Amino acid sequence: MTVEFEKIKRQNMIKLPYMLDFYPLQDAKFTRIDRFFQNLKERKLTTTKCKACGKVLWPPRIMCPECFSENLEWINLGVDGELYAFTEMKLGAPLGFVEDVPFCIGLVKIGGLLISARIDGAKYEDLKIGDKVTLKIIELEDDRIFYRFCKVKE
Repeated sequence: MTVEFEKIKRQNMIKLPYMLDFYPLQDAKFTRIDRFFQNLKERKLTTTKCKACGKVLWPPRIMCPECFSENLEWINLGVDGELYAFTEMKLGAPLGFVEDVPFCIGLVKIGGLLISARIDGAKYEDLKIGDKVTLKIIELEDDRIFYRFCKVKE
């Protein structure tokens, strides 16, 4: 980021949307997808599905981007998936993850979706497409919660 951009951002002239994993607080006071985080605390990976057109949405939404309906329901995606693609982060990790490099990131097939997530506890050379992975819940230091996956031991 340029110095000018940082200066403008600090002055709150530009309100940037939060990414799913950067919501400052994961409750109904701050986000209308708080149920996603509550479900994670119960070890359930969920998302929203449009009741009007049937589209399964990822990340969870409050409105369907296909038909603009707000008539959504929560569905369970399960906890077991399959590694569809993967790579290793060696350089240029996002803020907060620099100390963790190298680490693996993958696309996981789960619940009919492809979800991007960190793959914990695996080295790049030990992964292959088609590996079975399972949900791993991460409790962050600031009491937030998020998800990752880890390879299922054969």
